[in-house]
Amino acid sequence: MTMTTESILGQARKHAIRYDRPAATFFEGALLGNGGMGAVVTTRPDAVVIHFGHNNVWDIRIAELHQDKIGTFEDLFARLREIPSSYSSLSEEPWYKEYVAMTSENYAFPYPRPMPCGSLLLGFDRRTTEVLGHRLGLDNGLCEIDFKSGERSVTLLVFADQEHDRLWATLRHTEGGASADNIFNRARIIPDPQTPHELPKYASSTNVGARQLSFRQSLPFDLKVEGETGDRTKDKAFGLTVSLSVDVSFQESPNDLEAKLAGGKDFTLLVELEEGLDAEVPLVGRSIGEPDRKTFDAAFASSSKVWESYWSRSGVSLEDEFLERVWYRNLYFFQCSVKPDATCPGIFANWSYGKIGSEWHGDYHMNYNTQQPFWLAFSSNHVEKHLAYVNMVDHVLPVSRKWAREYYGLRGAYYPHSAYPVEMNMMPYPVPHWGWEVCETPWTVQSLWWHYIYTMDRTFLETRAFTPIKEAVLFMVDYMKRPDASGEAWGDDRYHIYPTVVPELYELTPGFKKNSDCIVDLTLTKFLFRAFAQACEDLGRSGEEAELLAEAEEILGKFPEYPTAESQRGTVFVSVPGEDPEVIYNVPNGISTVFPGEDHGLHSSPEEYRIAVNSYLNHRNEGGNELVFLNLAGARLGKLDLERFKRQIEYCMLPNGTCTDKLLESGGRYSDTTSFDYMAPMGIWFENFALPAVVNECLMQSYNGIIRLFPNWPLDKRAEFSTLRAVGGFLVSAAADEGSVQGIEIYSEAGSRLRVYNPWGKARCIRSRGEETLKGDVLVLDTDRGERIQLIPY
Repeated sequence: MTMTTESILGQARKHAIRYDRPAATFFEGALLGNGGMGAVVTTRPDAVVIHFGHNNVWDIRIAELHQDKIGTFEDLFARLREIPSSYSSLSEEPWYKEYVAMTSENYAFPYPRPMPCGSLLLGFDRRTTEVLGHRLGLDNGLCEIDFKSGERSVTLLVFADQEHDRLWATLRHTEGGASADNIFNRARIIPDPQTPHELPKYASSTNVGARQLSFRQSLPFDLKVEGETGDRTKDKAFGLTVSLSVDVSFQESPNDLEAKLAGGKDFTLLVELEEGLDAEVPLVGRSIGEPDRKTFDAAFASSSKVWESYWSRSGVSLEDEFLERVWYRNLYFFQCSVKPDATCPGIFANWSYGKIGSEWHGDYHMNYNTQQPFWLAFSSNHVEKHLAYVNMVDHVLPVSRKWAREYYGLRGAYYPHSAYPVEMNMMPYPVPHWGWEVCETPWTVQSLWWHYIYTMDRTFLETRAFTPIKEAVLFMVDYMKRPDASGEAWGDDRYHIYPTVVPELYELTPGFKKNSDCIVDLTLTKFLFRAFAQACEDLGRSGEEAELLAEAEEILGKFPEYPTAESQRGTVFVSVPGEDPEVIYNVPNGISTVFPGEDHGLHSSPEEYRIAVNSYLNHRNEGGNELVFLNLAGARLGKLDLERFKRQIEYCMLPNGTCTDKLLESGGRYSDTTSFDYMAPMGIWFENFALPAVVNECLMQSYNGIIRLFPNWPLDKRAEFSTLRAVGGFLVSAAADEGSVQGIEIYSEAGSRLRVYNPWGKARCIRSRGEETLKGDVLVLDTDRGERIQLIPY
C-alpha cells in the first residue's frame, strides 16, 4: 500500500510548472532554491535574468531608539485606564497618539530587511534567437528554458545545487541532449539596483583567464560615524561569482560587471553565492573552478539524490488532479525555501529583488505568519524542516525574557509581535495596540509541542522544547494572576486574560471594551498549560515543577468561557465578549478553538461541534490571512467545500505557481476602492506553502491522538496517501475508493499505543506477531518500535 519513491517522483513529475512565453517579471519566473539560497529565473525576450537571494543575507542594521522612554506595562496601563471610555479611539488622547508615534519610529526605518544578492543576466541577439518558454520540474528542481535559434531548438538547463549555494546552467540541443553552440553574447552581474545608498559600495572583479566576474557587498552591523572606525566584528557580507566555460572579454571599467561572450560548443556556467561574517567572506576574484558538462552532470546527479530523498518522505495520489498538483507544488516550494541549517525564513522567504520581499521588513510576525508554513511539516513527514523555526524561537528567547522581566515585571518570556533574525536588545514593535497581543506567547511555542507529539522524540522535548514552553507558561500564569485580571471587579471567580488585543482587529479600545479574554488567547493558553503538564509527566519533572503545575491547574479550574454570540445560524464563537457575530475578520479568530487551539473538532460533543460548525459557516473574512488557516479549520470539522477551496486557490495563484494573499470582501479594514490584489507584488508569500496541510487534514487527522481516515474526502473519489505522519510517531498510508477505505498500513516509529477510528464494522489486523480481528468505534493496539501494522476490512 505504501507508495514507492519512484511512484511519488512520478506523481511530482506530472505537475511540472510550464510557461509558454517569456517570463519577464519576477512573479512569472521559475522559483529555485536549496533552503538557504533562492533564485528566480526570469526570461525576457532578449535575456535570461536570474535574481538571487538567501535566507541568511539581511541588511542587519537595526534602530533601537527611545529605550528609556518606553516605560513599563503597569505605568502605561494605569494611564490608559484614565482615558474616557466615551472616546471613539485612544488616539483622541494627545499623549497616547505621541506615544504610539514614538514607539513606532524604530519599525518605520527600512531596515532590517532581506538583502537581495544581485542578478545574473545572460543576453542574446533576439534577431536570431527567441525564447519560447520554460518548464520547471518538481521532481528534481530542473528548470528548462527553450529557445529557437535560427533553425535550431536549444534548451538551457538551470538548477539550484541542493548541497552548496551554487546555481548551475548548461546549454543543450532540445532533441537528444547533445551540447549546443553558445547562443549568449553577453553576461552581466547586476548588484541590486535598490541597495541602500548609505551602505559601502560593492567591490567587483573581472578575470579573463578564469572566465569569471564577481562582486562583494559588505553589510555593516551599524553605520560608521564619520571620523570613527568602530567595532566591525559583527559586520556581514555576501559575494556573487559567475564562472563560464566560454571565453570572455570585458569593458575597460573594472566596475562594469559585464562580459562579452565568445562562441563555444559547451556553454556551461556556475554561480556561487557566499555569505557570512565580513571577515570570513572571501574577497572578490577567488577562483571557484571551471564549469563544464561533466561537473554540471555530477552536481545535478547529487542534487537529484537530495530531491529523491525529500520526496521519499511522503506522497499522495488523488483522483482530484488539482489538489494533487497543489500538494506537490507547494511541497516543492517548501524544500526550496527552508532548511534547518539556514536562518528561518521571514514572510517572503529567500526570494527578493529591489523592494520585493521587504514589506513589514520581511520579518517574523508571530500571530500566524511565521508559524503557518511549518504546519505542513508535521503531517507531511518533513519534521526536520521545523528545526529552522525552533532555532528562531531560541533566537528570540533572550529578548522575550528581558521584555517579560523589565517591561511587565513578570517571570518567563513574553514572545514578540514582530522580530528579526538579527541581534535585538528590545522588542522591535513595542506599540501597545498590536504589541499587547497576548496570544503570541503561547502561539510561538505551540509547534514545539507538536514536534514532540508527532515524533515522540523525548530528547527534542528535553533539550529544545521544554524551556521555551515553560517560559511561556511562567508568563501566562503571572499575567492571568495579576490583581487586575481577577477579583470582584469581574463579578466572578475566574482568571482572565486582560488586557489583550484581538489579532488584526480593534487595537486597544477606550475602556478596554474589546480587550479581554480574546478567544485565540484563551484556546492557545489552554493548549499551552495542558502541553506543559504532559511534558512534565513524560520527562519525569512533575515533582520539581509541582508549584508551577499547581498554578496552571488552578487557572484551568477557573478559566473563562469561550465568548459566544447569537447569529443568524445560531450560537457562534466570537473573538471577544460582546462582539457582533457579523464582524468581518482578517485572521479567522472565531474558529481558533478548532485550529490552532485543537479544542474542538470532529471529536467534540454534539453541542460543542454544532457551535464550532456554526462559527465556521458564519465566519466573514476580508481575505489575506485565511487561505490556509480558515480552510484547515473547515477540514478539521469535516465541512470544507473542496470545490470552493480549489476556486479560492485559483483566485490567489500567481504565474509561478505560488499563491499570494488576496482580499475577499470590503467592509472590514478595506474599502470598496482597495485593490484586492495589493499584496500580490510584495513578494512570494512563504506562509501559503502550507496548503498541503489542508489536503492532509482532509485525508487523515490525528490531532487528538486518534487517527481518523478521510474525514473530509468523498470516498467515491479515489485517494491514496503514503507515510503521512500522525501524533504518536506513526507513519500512515491508506487508500480509499468506491465508497470505502480500502486499507491502512501503519509504521510505528516510537512504539506508542495506536488508536484508529474504525472505518469498518470489523477489521483484520495483520502484524509480525500474527493476525487478529478488531472491532469497536476505536481500534486500540500497543505497538513495538519499528513495527508495521496492516488494517483491512474483515
